[in-house]
Amino acid sequence: MMWPAEDLWQAMVGLQPGLTVEVLPEIDSTNTELMRRARAGQTDPVLLVAESQTAGRGRLGRPWHGQTGDALTFSLGLMLRPQDWSGLSLAVGLSLARSLDPNGDLGVRLKWPNDVWVARPGTPTGWGKLAGILIETAVATGSAAATPAQFANHAPQAAARYCVVGVGINIAPPVAPGLSTEPLGLQDLLPGITAAQTLLRIAKPLLATLLAFENPGAQGGFASLQNAFNARDALRDLTVTLSDGRTGVARGVDATGALQVETAQGLEVINSSEVSVRPQ
Repeated sequence: MMWPAEDLWQAMVGLQPGLTVEVLPEIDSTNTELMRRARAGQTDPVLLVAESQTAGRGRLGRPWHGQTGDALTFSLGLMLRPQDWSGLSLAVGLSLARSLDPNGDLGVRLKWPNDVWVARPGTPTGWGKLAGILIETAVATGSAAATPAQFANHAPQAAARYCVVGVGINIAPPVAPGLSTEPLGLQDLLPGITAAQTLLRIAKPLLATLLAFENPGAQGGFASLQNAFNARDALRDLTVTLSDGRTGVARGVDATGALQVETAQGLEVINSSEVSVRPQ
């Protein structure tokens, strides 16, 4: 497959000097590779694309396999120092949704905390999963991996961390029976679109989103994106079941990106990355 690496680099390097673009025919996981590099002290900004992943990872360690041409799998790594990491995965999801479906006409929506769904009337859940997001961070001195939720309450003066944003997007309609939310491909929405064309659509806006997120002088963080996320919230006003068995009605996210669920005990705030939420 021909990848527009030079075009991507020219479009993005003005936002992030020193950025490189790498395309590999096969790797275990782009996130895993950039985390390995970060622990070894390599924290240069990089967009790493894999034509095929043999051990791709989704949320909670679930496998995500990407074969050549059927999926777009990449990771964007760079040093970040936001005042508050809360809501970063939601900001990334919103960036993807805006790039793929600017006006919302295709039904691209966001499922808290890190999936991109598309309305699919007639399916068991009424939704199809288009993409997933996995964010990991590391300190270059060799500390263990962490997720933004694990240090969201750190003080603003906390050291910058190397942030790896992994994205997997189904391009061709996948065959994956038995999943609670049926997957679909971007080609179901935009016939003929390729992985390379998709990357050209989303890469630069994603980088701009990450840079804006860490900039407190320009309303960085998630708060300025709250309303935009809620406008695309796939769970909004639906009855949901939490992973601990509680049920309630999803009422959007707050200014930190935490999910608000109206339960029998009142409005509860759900902010753990380990909470799984499914519409009833």
